[in-house]
Amino acid sequence: MEKYVCDVCGWVYDPEQGVPEEGIAPSTSFDDLPDDFECPECGVGKEEFSLMQ
Repeated sequence: MEKYVCDVCGWVYDPEQGVPEEGIAPSTSFDDLPDDFECPECGVGKEEFSLMQ
């Protein structure tokens, strides 16, 4: 699964780990995150994330 990085603060969303403290289960792909997902570090939305190269 592909990782995505927050363009604002650099936090990385790793779908294999999910974000359990935010209610996002492991193995949740970035595309399957809710539309209102926000970066746990800085609070920006999904539109501010880019695919990690």
